[in-house]
Amino acid sequence: MAFWLFKTEPGCFSFDDLRNCPDMTEHWDGVRNFQARNFLRDQVQVGDRVLFYHSNIPEPAVVGLAEVVRAGYPDFTALDPDSEHFDPKASPQNPIWYMVDVRYLEALPRPVTLERIKTNPLLAAMPLVSRSRLSIQPVTADQWHMILSMGGMKTP
Repeated sequence: MAFWLFKTEPGCFSFDDLRNCPDMTEHWDGVRNFQARNFLRDQVQVGDRVLFYHSNIPEPAVVGLAEVVRAGYPDFTALDPDSEHFDPKASPQNPIWYMVDVRYLEALPRPVTLERIKTNPLLAAMPLVSRSRLSIQPVTADQWHMILSMGGMKTP
């Protein structure tokens, strides 16, 4: 099992939106960065855990936990001319973009803000701290446990 941080703007798709989906599960579509796409296509696997991060708000923060329930597959929104994620270069034979399905697990008792993450020396190596704009980022097991602890969750 690997650990990831998935960033989203809550005005587009929030953690509450995920909780309110049927079976609390939804596809993670619209990733249009090649490095993030490669993570989704090649590395993110069923059973991996996800820190759900709300970005582009006054206090960006990790707000909850999700689980990957379907590994990478072609992002069908790239093929839909009516989708905001349409890519005319994509085709069924050359999908270009990928997505995974994630399921809501639980909200953190306390959101872990970017400000708090930046002040924790044990989290200094996180891509998030280095102002990475990637929407899909790897997280180490130690970073995962620290974020959970900061968010008020007990870790094994």
